[in-house]
Amino acid sequence: MKHSAIQIRRKPRQSRAKLTQEALQDSFVRLLHERPASQITIREITDLAGVGLGTFYEYFSKKEDLIALTIHLHVKHNAESLKSYAQSLIKLSTNLEFQVYLERIIHFQIEQIQAQQFLWSQVFLLERQISDIESYRKSYAMMVQMWQSILAPFIQNDKQLTSMALNMQRVCYGFVSQTLLIEPEFGDWEIFEINIIQMLKSTNTKQFQNYTRY
Repeated sequence: MKHSAIQIRRKPRQSRAKLTQEALQDSFVRLLHERPASQITIREITDLAGVGLGTFYEYFSKKEDLIALTIHLHVKHNAESLKSYAQSLIKLSTNLEFQVYLERIIHFQIEQIQAQQFLWSQVFLLERQISDIESYRKSYAMMVQMWQSILAPFIQNDKQLTSMALNMQRVCYGFVSQTLLIEPEFGDWEIFEINIIQMLKSTNTKQFQNYTRY
């Protein structure tokens, strides 16, 4: 069953409440390593998190809401991590070529995926089981905005910036999601990186060749 949106009964505003919610998310992810999400019970999640059932229902009305939040935060943290890395590249070099810039970002992203490959594969699977179209669009839009932020130091034209950001998301999301959905234990990441860079070059040939930082 698809759910229209993340439904959180009480947003954690104090540090202790945030830690409780994070503990529930962490427990769910740990249990995912043992069996599919459909077989995990709320009781198991709360027991592992060290909280009672009542605490769970203070924040979530059902297990699917916790799963939806886990997916959302995974996407958000990924976007923030990539933007921070891109900003660090810009700060460290005043003569960074656009192609080198993007290749380093792609390499960094692949390293991040490898470090949490199981979670990435599960997020893509659960996204299809839990997220409705509006939730999916919001996540996709978040990633497109991330690419716009990453590309902005090199592309002044708003139309070109929007177009290339969308292409970056289409290619990267398609490559990663389809690979991990079909082969969760995929291991040929060096060839994968070469292939995704080649595809990006063919999709954005002029941009790769002509853009320089302004």
